Amino acid sequence: LKKHQPPSRYLFAGGLFLFCLLTSFLSFSGPQEKYWVTFKDKNGSVFNPEAYFDARTILQRKQLNIAIADSTDFPVSGNYLSLIEKTGAKLSWYSRWLNGVAVIASPEQKENIRKLPCVLDVEQMSLNATISEVKPRSPEKANIDLLRFQTSRMQGDLFKKEKLDGTGIRIAVFDAGFPGVDKSPVFKKLRDEKKIVATYDFVSKKEFVYGHHWHGCATLSCIAGIADSLNMGLATGAEFLLARTEYALREPASEEEYWLAAAEWADQHGANIISSSLGYTNKRYFSNEMNGRKSLVARAATIAAQKGILVVNAAGNEGQEDWHIIDTPADADSVLAIGGVDPERDLHIYFSSYGPTSDGKMKPNLCASGKAVVAGKKGLKTSFGTSFSTPLVAGFAACAWQSHREWTNMDLFAELQKSGHLYPYFDYVHGYGIPQASYFLDKNKTVDPTFDFVIVNNEIKVILREKYSYTADENAMGYSARRNLFYKVEDQFGRMVSYNVLLAEEKAVLHFLAEDFREGDAITVHFEGYTSSLDFPKLDIPDDPIQK
Repeated sequence: LKKHQPPSRYLFAGGLFLFCLLTSFLSFSGPQEKYWVTFKDKNGSVFNPEAYFDARTILQRKQLNIAIADSTDFPVSGNYLSLIEKTGAKLSWYSRWLNGVAVIASPEQKENIRKLPCVLDVEQMSLNATISEVKPRSPEKANIDLLRFQTSRMQGDLFKKEKLDGTGIRIAVFDAGFPGVDKSPVFKKLRDEKKIVATYDFVSKKEFVYGHHWHGCATLSCIAGIADSLNMGLATGAEFLLARTEYALREPASEEEYWLAAAEWADQHGANIISSSLGYTNKRYFSNEMNGRKSLVARAATIAAQKGILVVNAAGNEGQEDWHIIDTPADADSVLAIGGVDPERDLHIYFSSYGPTSDGKMKPNLCASGKAVVAGKKGLKTSFGTSFSTPLVAGFAACAWQSHREWTNMDLFAELQKSGHLYPYFDYVHGYGIPQASYFLDKNKTVDPTFDFVIVNNEIKVILREKYSYTADENAMGYSARRNLFYKVEDQFGRMVSYNVLLAEEKAVLHFLAEDFREGDAITVHFEGYTSSLDFPKLDIPDDPIQK
């Protein structure tokens, strides 16, 4: 199978940081393997939602006009589990939502399981989970300017001014451990106000999560940490569910089954948002299967969204790797996939994974700083990864939802995309850009044009408006531009053919030859908050043959 390749016409020059991805593998001695068993039905299963769900979950479903319980909420049939145990296979975590169970079995046991009349399918679980964090060659000390930037670039001060801090929102954080969260001064407010309402270690099957890998401490700090009175994230007033779902470096594996179990647990305990900086890639799936429907975690994330939860997941750090594209469950339609930007250039950071999905849907959806000040084992540190852009956006989302509690999770999803600083422009590395708090507080804001399309003979030019045309005079005019001009070309079927970014240093900033375009093509340009498109006359054409 040929892997997705990056667009050939692309203009980014990233820094050459050397990094390694935290990857873990699982293998079993002897002939036993791990399999996912899916059942045909739930015969004999009974369910009492009032006894199972947190009262908050039931209230949320009523408010969102979602059924308090449906067939996906019923537990897996105990009779079916007993039948599998009788084959000699060992049971692991099961999923109500997907009506299945992970088992460890020999080839003979697997075949006996497959023959059971209650079994629909048996899939092998060869796994490769990655934590979406990147390590620089040498450790970096925390940077106070970066600490301010990681929230200010999203206009976090506007939320703070309006006293929007995620109060009333419950966020589930999935990670590899949370050492220090029970002691670090960064989380003192959470502890003092008893904002951590439930914890569970799905790897060790116990409630204590304050050990193992520091990564969860870091991601949580990007949502709700406070360092020397400075907010590291924006949702300092939210409540939290902490779930350890990954082995990280200490064991040879990290598994989707823990993510599935944690998602159902989060729903049971009234989560509004799931923040996950984890992804699954090439040891389990082919790149053409990143379509939001194939992987177990993508299917579970989709059900979580149907239950009223906003799922925020890292796009992944494979931008310079062979895999290259987004991980799963970031590929699911209803998952808000988050890419990373370089805070020094305000552009795609070199390691952030590329979209679209394998079937052409736009990903990532949004982005945030891929370099952040986080809480580590010994105080603050600077770290890289979409692991940190993701919780930054999750905290932002909690504040936005607090400002409009009447919204459903998918209403919020749509509004978050519209808040992106590039919207309505998008591409396959920035999505709609970095979310902006002003969108939720000032809906009447208008943007004046910053450029024009000018057609002269066979040439199409993009000409900057006078205010933006002379970089040497801009400081004297009191205007400071970032100077990044984004543009893309789409074909007659709306498919993105190419996309690019350049520095706008001349008045005539961009030009094309008309002969290079076909009827139905479109050029879209975004500069300094303004987006405009030039459409070529469309022919009467058939439907997209690829979609057929």
